[in-house]
Amino acid sequence: MCDVFMTYNCGFQYNFYSFVNKYSIMQKGSLFLIPVPLSDNAAAKSFTPFLIDTINEIDTYIVENEKTARKFLKEAGMKRPQSELIVHDYGKHQRNQSLVPFFKELSTGKNVGLMSEAGCPGIADPGADIVAEAHKRGIVVVPLVGPSSILLGLMASGFNGQSFTFHGYLPIDKIQRAKRIKELEQLSASQKQTQIFMETPFRNNHLFEDVIKNTQPQTLLCIASNLNSETEFVKTLTISQWRKERIDLHKKPTIFLMYRS
Repeated sequence: MCDVFMTYNCGFQYNFYSFVNKYSIMQKGSLFLIPVPLSDNAAAKSFTPFLIDTINEIDTYIVENEKTARKFLKEAGMKRPQSELIVHDYGKHQRNQSLVPFFKELSTGKNVGLMSEAGCPGIADPGADIVAEAHKRGIVVVPLVGPSSILLGLMASGFNGQSFTFHGYLPIDKIQRAKRIKELEQLSASQKQTQIFMETPFRNNHLFEDVIKNTQPQTLLCIASNLNSETEFVKTLTISQWRKERIDLHKKPTIFLMYRS
């Protein structure tokens, strides 16, 4: 009787502790950072076999724009019906809310994909907040290869690629913007450093005009616009040369790079 009891008891303890152990050490999922093409019809320039394999293994996504994200997944060759997907939106109307809902699936061991609206998530992108929180929670972060307008512009500029700074958006106020442009020019000259900045597409022409008005003739400026698209435009000239050029950057995604040797 004792032997039977002990066998039962030991079996119960084994099953119980196996159950507890299984759920106490359950591995968390990994967060895959999935780059999105910079323009329409750029799939062939952006997709890798590993990216395609990854999106076909994942059914949960955190995205900046659900409409464009679903379009990307279809173009990239997702085989599962999109009705089966779980899509969390971290667009501009969601960014001041709790991040907890975004980590529900990750905490239960499911892999999740993070996508920006275009380019690499986390680079000039609010997805950086998701990545930062993932690290705090001990979640493995896996960056995938893909296009970044910042690096593509730097590659094509001919400027210093060992020392560079991305400043994002410059001030909207014209006086403050002019002051900032002059500061960046001086910084480039003193540090031999490439200065990279951008503007919302519908204000690109205003920024271009302010740059050529507030910098020295010998300073170099690279304009990298519509990268990876059929209308891609990349050109490096001195400011004095740009003053003779006529270009229209209105509503065209553009990166500006400045260098003063």
